[in-house]
Amino acid sequence: MTEHRDSNFIIANNARYGWHPMAHPGDMQKNPPRIVTAAEGVEVIDIDGHRLLDAVGGLWNVSLGHSAPSVKQAMVDQIGRMAFYNTFRGTTNDRVIELSVALREFFAPEGMERAFFTSGGSDSVETALRLARQYQRIIGQPERTRFFSLKYGYHGTHFGGASVNGMNKFRRQYEPMLPGCHHLPAPYTYRNEFDSEDAAVIARGIAARFEAEIAFYGADTIAAFIMEPVLGSGGVLVPHETLMPLMREICTRNGILMIADEVICGFGRTGAESGSRLWGVQPDMMTTAKALTNGFFPMGATLISGTIAEAFETASGADGTLSHGYTNSGHPVGAAAALATLAAVKAQGVVANAAARGEELRAALERLKQKHEIVGDVRGKGLMAALELVSDRATKKPLDKGPVQALFDATYEAGVMVRTSGNNIIISPCLVVEPADIDRIEAALDTGLKAAANAR
Repeated sequence: MTEHRDSNFIIANNARYGWHPMAHPGDMQKNPPRIVTAAEGVEVIDIDGHRLLDAVGGLWNVSLGHSAPSVKQAMVDQIGRMAFYNTFRGTTNDRVIELSVALREFFAPEGMERAFFTSGGSDSVETALRLARQYQRIIGQPERTRFFSLKYGYHGTHFGGASVNGMNKFRRQYEPMLPGCHHLPAPYTYRNEFDSEDAAVIARGIAARFEAEIAFYGADTIAAFIMEPVLGSGGVLVPHETLMPLMREICTRNGILMIADEVICGFGRTGAESGSRLWGVQPDMMTTAKALTNGFFPMGATLISGTIAEAFETASGADGTLSHGYTNSGHPVGAAAALATLAAVKAQGVVANAAARGEELRAALERLKQKHEIVGDVRGKGLMAALELVSDRATKKPLDKGPVQALFDATYEAGVMVRTSGNNIIISPCLVVEPADIDRIEAALDTGLKAAANAR
């Protein structure tokens, strides 16, 4: 067994030779990131032995907590039996076959019949976009190549996913992006172009804009519409309950596929098994990853409805052949982890707990808004929530970077790890948190908000 280097070595080399995702390499060297060295239950422990409640949930993905012994044991057992074999044409493994059946059962209400396994969320989105274009070719409509999505939606970082991504910061440095990608307004009640704080009015406005764009470009040029049922990384934007059904109806009427990006929302995060189920919608495809394996193995799956599956499976020759895949598609260790995770999600009542604790979290954040003027907006659904921080409530001017960092630091020292994104504080704890954990989050954020106000 390879020995760990001592803490002095780790600290000295932090951010020097490895670049961090979503960060400036030089800034990471000047302001080194926190070093987490252990995790247990719903907590993480840093290199100095500081124990923190993980209100980030790993990165939206550690739903069962960091211990999850059944998932770890399933991975160990599988490694002992067979650590890897590929699932490309002609070979497969037993665990991924079991997982495909388990996912079909888990997502039966969404109408998902098939799974294509990937290495993560960005891969799953890329797969869905490719399959959408291929499906349109199979049914004799090859000119359907355009994609529509929502502003502030996040769909990963591959060129396809970044092209439908609704945040400019993930696109600007890498342009030109994939042509034929168009963005509709976001369901953002706090800031929107409809001059309304009524979520239902905003939903109707988005749907009307989609109809107008379809009329302009022609339905026969559009392959698919992709959306997160609750927009996560864009600031936890919760649409009105009518939005996704409205978009589903428009897609159906115009022969446009609906792709639900469930990478964050799936497996209980919203307080329902999926965001699609939360809103009562059956999409044509769903993209999943993150909590599929409790974050313990990089794995995702693009899920496919029966109608789409039949078109591929009955197509002749090359038309239906999937010239697409990843070395780790259907990795047996990932499949073992996913099977154990799905079993635990059901056995432990994780989805119901996320719904109940989510109500408590939202109430706690509303209390903080009443106490602190720098909280402009509170948003959330299930155990995904956000505080939007402002320097002036009247003008809604976003809080500067310095005070936001002060909040992070003070909250950290108070024993809770949160995530900052611009002027948003994103809260996404493990789905097995208890009421006392919500109290801990509230108390630490209270301390952090005071520090941010003093740092202005």
